[in-house]
Amino acid sequence: MKLVAGNSNRPLAEAIAAYLDVPLARCTVKRFADMEIFVELQENVRGEDVFVLQSTSFPANDHLMELLILIDALRRSSARRITAVIPYFGYARQDRRTASRTPISAKLVANLITEAGADRVLTIDLHAGQIQGFFDIPTDNLFAAPVFTRDLKERLAEGDRIVVSPDVGGVVRARALAKRLDASLAIVDKRRERPGESEVMNIIGDVSGRSCILLDDIVDSGGTLCNAADALLANGAKEVYAYITHGVLSGGAVSRIANSKLKELVITDSIQPTEAVKVARNIRVLSIAPLMGEAITRTATESSVSSLFD
Repeated sequence: MKLVAGNSNRPLAEAIAAYLDVPLARCTVKRFADMEIFVELQENVRGEDVFVLQSTSFPANDHLMELLILIDALRRSSARRITAVIPYFGYARQDRRTASRTPISAKLVANLITEAGADRVLTIDLHAGQIQGFFDIPTDNLFAAPVFTRDLKERLAEGDRIVVSPDVGGVVRARALAKRLDASLAIVDKRRERPGESEVMNIIGDVSGRSCILLDDIVDSGGTLCNAADALLANGAKEVYAYITHGVLSGGAVSRIANSKLKELVITDSIQPTEAVKVARNIRVLSIAPLMGEAITRTATESSVSSLFD
């Protein structure tokens, strides 16, 4: 097994390598003066089972091109099998046409990764599960639920918890976590009555006096999350936590969350946390390195990956 890392999330790549007790392969990823990306593998990979560790997070286009060029370099160096390990799959929110004359960019990115020479893909908490079908190669979509479950059981009293989906589309994900925790389920129903007016949030389920756990795959601007927390507290919730897999946190999101009524936002390190995230008073980061490392081991040994989530 060989592990090759791009520049998108070096700390996570090093943590996965430490878990596997396999050193990262020596590899140069640099830029020419005009910002073209250049890759050079500095050790033999002929006939090897290679895993490329690279999130397509900000700057998404640069990190995506790094991934494609790394895969191409490995293919041309006669690697036996190339697995693209993409903890955060960028462009996943563009998984369908939302209006006339718009692209399905997630499918385009899937095509690029396949054509570059990847033999399989390993990712975590895709924005929409059907994106797996955009790839013409085997794709494993892992879930952060076991990591969240372990943390919640250590921190929150059992009878006090209720899992909340921030929208109707996330109900399946929230129900799965609620089942793991043996907890109740509630849903935030958002609707905009008229253009230009703020969203009205109705809560489906009884949250009075409960510790609410908002669960989602991506937090970007943080606006919906903060509004949902306000709505839950207004409906009698005792406190509100948010467990989100991918902390995109663009613009003023960190400041917005720090000044919100959220007791705590818990994210994973699928995207490298910024300094602002590290010092925020109510944001905490959990590592998915053991989960990703175990999935890589099982892929390399042709063992079951799905049994990780039984």
